[in-house]
Amino acid sequence: MALMCCACAIPAAASAAPAGDYPNRPVRLVVGFPAGGGVDLTARLLAAELGKRIGQTVVVENRTGAAGAIGAGLVASAPADGYTLLLGNTGSITINPQLYPQLSYDPVKSFTPVGMVSQSPLLILVNPNSPAKDLAGFKSQAGKASQELTFGSGGAGSIGHLTGELFARNAGVTLVHVPYRGGSPAVTDLMGGQVDMVVEGIPISAPLVQTGKLRALLVTSKERLPTIKDVPTAAEAGMKDFEIDVWYGVLAPAGTPPEIVAFLNRHINEALASRDMQARLAEQGAIAVPGTPQALSDVIGKELTRWQAVVKQADVKVQ
Repeated sequence: MALMCCACAIPAAASAAPAGDYPNRPVRLVVGFPAGGGVDLTARLLAAELGKRIGQTVVVENRTGAAGAIGAGLVASAPADGYTLLLGNTGSITINPQLYPQLSYDPVKSFTPVGMVSQSPLLILVNPNSPAKDLAGFKSQAGKASQELTFGSGGAGSIGHLTGELFARNAGVTLVHVPYRGGSPAVTDLMGGQVDMVVEGIPISAPLVQTGKLRALLVTSKERLPTIKDVPTAAEAGMKDFEIDVWYGVLAPAGTPPEIVAFLNRHINEALASRDMQARLAEQGAIAVPGTPQALSDVIGKELTRWQAVVKQADVKVQ
């Protein structure tokens, strides 16, 4: 059953509506992942701010399953009237198509990009008792180990899994992937010494780094994060071409009228300019990324190319 959250809407008198009376009823923002996760939390922040600006309630609807494919498929087949939107992300839009050939949606043809929302990096993590103090130390450890080192992620085909494969290739080491049912159990096993490395997002891992329960070898963002400023970027650690951000963006069904897309894009960008929204995103290790529909389209195109290459080179397969 879908979980729903309503964002209180405060009519915005200064907001110019598109042709017709859109929106004249609540707008659904579909999330393909469970309540409480990073995608869901971002959706609820956006729903609250967007609802204030469009004069209607924005309802967050969780349609979970198949790594976000259930929710994405629902939006792809919905009427193109602006009342059903998707908060898509790296996994559901640019990784799933590489792993699941029978998807009910096409990442490009089935959607109209509306606008970017935010992006957040990942951390390469080891146990604080690991002999690897930095990237060079980890490469040395992998080279000397009597058996191949392991790395855990939130699941086969997840962004953590593919980032780990890309990390191993760039570092010139061989790592054996250990899939978990989510990032939390992977991190728990890392703290317990059951795996050698984990790739995980900021919300779960940053507090553990701050308290010394985990060590971060690097962060995949272009710049260091203020909350864990001692953690180097990949470039600073000695790894080139390893900037990776999990992105979130709003998409509508293909064929949504341009005036509705423009209306939503304008108000999403206004929401992202809110200091409160920016502060709440920062708590999750994310930054607001306002922009045009074309900018989101460009990101999707580049990410599809990137992850297709990673999946092919690492021969990643999921059941």
